[in-house]
Amino acid sequence: MTPPTTTVWSKTAEAVAAAVGTDTATGLTPEEAARRLATDGPNELPSTPPVPAWRRFLAHFQDPLVYLLIAAILISAAAWVLEGAHGLPVDALVILAVITLNAVLGFVQESKAADAVAALSAMTRAQSTVLRGGNRLLVPSCDLVVGDVLLLGEGDQVGADARLAQAAALRVIESSLTGEADAVSKTAEAVEAQAELAERSSMVYRGTSVAQGTGRAVVTATGADTEMGAIARMLDSVEEEPTPLSKEIAQISKMLGAIVVVIAVVTVATLLLLADVITSHTVIDALLLGVSLAVAAVPEGLPAILSVVLALGVQRMALHKAVVKKLTSVETLGSASVICSDKTGTLTRSEMTIQEVVTLSGDAVVTGTGYVPEGEVSPDADGDGAPDVEELAGDQLAEVTVVLSGGAMASDAELAADEGVWSVIGDPTEGAFLVAERKLGTNGRREGRFERVGEVPFTSERKLMSVIYTDARHEGRVTIISKGAPDVLLERCTQVRRGTGEQVLDEAVRRHFTEAIGAMSGRALRTLGVASRLLTAEETARVTRALAEGGEADFSDLEHSLVLAGVVGIIDPPRPEAADAVAEAHRAGIRVLMITGDHPATAGRIAADLGIAEAGASVLTGRELSAMDDRALGRAVACTNVYARVAPEHKMRIVAALKSQGHTVAMTGDGVNDAPALRQADIGVAMGVTGTQVTKEAATMVLADDNFATIVAAVAEGRRIFDNIRKFLRYLLSSNMGEVMTVFGGVVLAGVIGLSEHATSGVVLPLVATQILWINLVTDSGPALAMGVDPSVEDVMGRSPRRPTDRVIDASMWAGVIMAGAVMGLATLATLDIFLPGGLIEIAGTSVDDLTTARTAAFTTLVLAQLFNTLSSRSQSVSAFSHLFVNRWLWGAIALGVALQVAVVQVPVLQAAFSTAPLDLTHWAVCLVMGSLVLWFDELRKVVRRARG
Repeated sequence: MTPPTTTVWSKTAEAVAAAVGTDTATGLTPEEAARRLATDGPNELPSTPPVPAWRRFLAHFQDPLVYLLIAAILISAAAWVLEGAHGLPVDALVILAVITLNAVLGFVQESKAADAVAALSAMTRAQSTVLRGGNRLLVPSCDLVVGDVLLLGEGDQVGADARLAQAAALRVIESSLTGEADAVSKTAEAVEAQAELAERSSMVYRGTSVAQGTGRAVVTATGADTEMGAIARMLDSVEEEPTPLSKEIAQISKMLGAIVVVIAVVTVATLLLLADVITSHTVIDALLLGVSLAVAAVPEGLPAILSVVLALGVQRMALHKAVVKKLTSVETLGSASVICSDKTGTLTRSEMTIQEVVTLSGDAVVTGTGYVPEGEVSPDADGDGAPDVEELAGDQLAEVTVVLSGGAMASDAELAADEGVWSVIGDPTEGAFLVAERKLGTNGRREGRFERVGEVPFTSERKLMSVIYTDARHEGRVTIISKGAPDVLLERCTQVRRGTGEQVLDEAVRRHFTEAIGAMSGRALRTLGVASRLLTAEETARVTRALAEGGEADFSDLEHSLVLAGVVGIIDPPRPEAADAVAEAHRAGIRVLMITGDHPATAGRIAADLGIAEAGASVLTGRELSAMDDRALGRAVACTNVYARVAPEHKMRIVAALKSQGHTVAMTGDGVNDAPALRQADIGVAMGVTGTQVTKEAATMVLADDNFATIVAAVAEGRRIFDNIRKFLRYLLSSNMGEVMTVFGGVVLAGVIGLSEHATSGVVLPLVATQILWINLVTDSGPALAMGVDPSVEDVMGRSPRRPTDRVIDASMWAGVIMAGAVMGLATLATLDIFLPGGLIEIAGTSVDDLTTARTAAFTTLVLAQLFNTLSSRSQSVSAFSHLFVNRWLWGAIALGVALQVAVVQVPVLQAAFSTAPLDLTHWAVCLVMGSLVLWFDELRKVVRRARG
């Protein structure tokens, strides 16, 4: 069945029912419902098909650095074939093993993150009550079709978009769709066609829930045609962008690839051009040199180390209730310069709380927030909003008791605790009276005493609801209690409660309450009044007759001559930790924006309480945003921190405007209305407890505790991870630079350092390829991983966010990398020269070794130099001797590196595999001194850097 194309909320229920071919009294026949389900498909939101595991695994091979290593494998294998294919192609197999290990690590960690999110997102199968063939049926919500008649009751989840045909005191919580915290009154009356989503009182929408009352509605849209479906379609139009770290690593990979290709091609071509005769051995030597240069230049362990470091960061975040779905998203959090947050449930508790009670005897404040019934009700004689030292007593205590108990009795909500977690079943505003009454400690007085015998339901037109109770202690006494908008209630009151008595509600008293109501509204408090009176004997008899006759009776004419008890001020309070989290974000140079569907005054008040905006700061509404073009919007978002009454498309425009100004944007939210902006943002953060399925799927990170403070902690962790990534990149690149300079310098300076005298044919390399692989894959990996978990020694939240244009490796860092590489290369070649005869450096008693021994000493010098380089690489400006022993993992990695190097030099089996020879103490002493030069040189460079400021 094709959904109606008109604005169904502006049409009568009868017209809508006729348009979809149904009867509101009996619903569709089961046969017709089955036919429509087969034609239209299930009532499910569109979703992207899951990526097969094999494709997710292969995606880890789609990286320029991996392509370069594959090329090195092919060259190494070709050289092995040309040499006669003796034994195993060790070089090619080792590089292949590294590539595969990196892919496995990334795949496993991303799968674990996905499983964690799936566990958070698991939801029970929703069901709906419908009329089919005149019978009430409970059917899976996915089987609903256009034309079904929904029967709605308190606590029900609405399974599809539907036009109300009947509504009795119906109130629906739409916060997941509109961001409105309060339950919204619903009616069967049509509204204007131009009504905004939050103002369509004749409609109920998929994903919302019934807080109070009953209703009957005709399904007008299912699946992708619902409002939730429209939001889901928006997600498909938003393309995910690679994270800043992904972009930078890709650029580094491309740059390294270009450098390696140029150096290798030039070197190989030069060797072939200078060769007297090009033989197979000449080609093999040239290819081996090319492979050696490629292996030396490329940090083969980088992808695996990066995956492990990010995975460890993900695991640490998961321990702190933040589940990251994609590894590289961790770093993006550290780059966030703007956090756009929803209000309800994210910055606030989504738990309506009474904060003030105004009676004739004065003001009272209620301490404590949320549904936990902990706090006090105290007088506030000076009106400063803070409780007085004196306790509530006398007339004021009696008046406040009637207000809170009366409001609690005029309620269908229930307050319950499950394993210490308090919650309200029903309307959150009605729940606020139950909580406040418990804080006052008077809830026990009415237990078993009063019995509800009648009700006048709340409607949006009346803005009032009443209940009628009998009193077991006083036979024949019947009381009506009314609760509603204060201005409406005041018109029905003739007296006001003073203590346990009453007095006339004159103009002075009316002005007292009117001014108090205005003051509370100005503080963005929602106001509700409570009044009551005893029914007369005649009215009591009428109620008794109506009850005896059964059926529903209209008692609305009893809502007169009421006695006003007082007025309360209610608010959805901020989370207690949110203000500190906002302050910490500001200290870190991060803007926090509140983007909500709630009322502007409420948004402004909460934003001021949390420090997001100054008190009285401008609040932009969705209507104002719609009237702005992109240029005007760009100017507005640069100076406005609070947005209210916004629709999903407004959120997307705000995020897009911020990104166009160079910001890295994080968007938090829990409702369906947040999902498109979460996908549009650089990183979307969904709430794991209150978040909808659509939101969790759109997000890149899910908060298991729905705590805004967890986001700020995740930002700090992201910054620490980024700092550590820079540390091990500095270490790996400078170490590889040392290897490149050693190999390239050894070829160019072979005649100077005495290396060419040992050539039997072709070119003699200062290090063989397997030795370079040993350095890259064994010696380098441990320290690099240890630096990836290095504790923060600086205040990471005390600096501004990294701009998207800032490079992971800037010019200053490249200069340090090149200088450290040059020192390591020169020290290695100098060691080779020291132990080879016929070179530049001739030392009696040392320059007498064969090529294998001298090469082993050079190999050992380079390994030790890189281990010393781990200490230097922990900071670009701070001395290596500062916070020297804070990272026990680093010292463990250094010790392991030394032990492995001793083994590869002294153990016969490893000597054969890596072309090494045993070294004596003299050799080891020279290697140690020459290897340490990089540390002392870098310390000198840092001294000069600090001296220059």
